[in-house]
Amino acid sequence: MKAVTQFTKPEEARALPILLRHSAGTVLPNRTYVLDEEAVAELRKAGISFLTLSRQSHAPGLEGVGSGERV
Repeated sequence: MKAVTQFTKPEEARALPILLRHSAGTVLPNRTYVLDEEAVAELRKAGISFLTLSRQSHAPGLEGVGSGERV
């Protein structure tokens, strides 16, 4: 599962060592990151506050699959 998170400036500074160690996440503008669940769990364990903007599961979608095709 992936989570889109946003940090305040001070919390981002606290989170960076954990993010560098636990996530190959994506960095977006305005202190926003796309992180895996392991990184999110480590941030929570460290008491770092952040806002979860969105969550996405790893479940495959059916986009691009035609009617009657095997998935």
